[in-house]
Amino acid sequence: MRFTVSAHDDTRKLVVLAVDDEPRGLDELVHCLKNSPHVAKVFPAIDASEALRLLSTDDPRLRERKDRGLPIVDAVFADIDMPGLSGMEMSRVFAALRPSPALVFVTGHAEEAVNAFDLGALDYVLKPYQQDRLDRAITRVIEKLASAAAPAPGAVGGEPGVKNDDEVIPVELAGTTKLIPRSSVRWVEAQGDYARLFTTEGSHLVRIPLAQLEERWEKAGFVRIHRSFLVALPLITELRMGQGGYQVVIGNEEKVLPVSRRHTRALKDRLVGSGRNG
Repeated sequence: MRFTVSAHDDTRKLVVLAVDDEPRGLDELVHCLKNSPHVAKVFPAIDASEALRLLSTDDPRLRERKDRGLPIVDAVFADIDMPGLSGMEMSRVFAALRPSPALVFVTGHAEEAVNAFDLGALDYVLKPYQQDRLDRAITRVIEKLASAAAPAPGAVGGEPGVKNDDEVIPVELAGTTKLIPRSSVRWVEAQGDYARLFTTEGSHLVRIPLAQLEERWEKAGFVRIHRSFLVALPLITELRMGQGGYQVVIGNEEKVLPVSRRHTRALKDRLVGSGRNG
């Protein structure tokens, strides 16, 4: 099944909630969202309390969505820094719903990006609003809905039962927040309390300990091979004995990384299991 959004098909357009405690900011956000040909309806809310009242709304269109088993809205575009209940706290309520709407944070505070993505945010848009940037966030919502409507994907790297929800990692670069898809990461190297993500396009330093990434990404096919390295298991093309012990070769670029003794047996077991499943 493929989720498509046509500019001429109201039944497939998005219903979204816009939340910002600044009236001018809310008006601007609603205006940009309504400018998208993929958005059918925008419900504005001046604070988190008003937004949460939608959970018990009698609006016929939203009541119909509940009856059809759809999220009350397809996406929530919310500011973070609001008086009373913050955008983060409000979004935890929406995230707990089943089914839950996509979460997109719109804020002037770049430092909250890591917390936002830990909460499961789909995107993180910095103020002042730019139409093309919000359009990209809307595209992410559409892609998520398409993924949810599609049959459950198979294993990542041949491991059965693993859902392929591609996480994105926010990276701060010269005042800009860049989103790195987990699927583009080939290996990760520990650098103190930070981790350096190596992708096909280069490397990016993020303030996330390697142990935390190991726990979060284990079911996505990443394996710890050394106290300093985490590797995407499907990209290992060779396990061989080197001068100081075992080594792995990553992909076609012939990148060689060391494997510590304590991780060798677990790595061999994962590689053998992956080969059988494949």
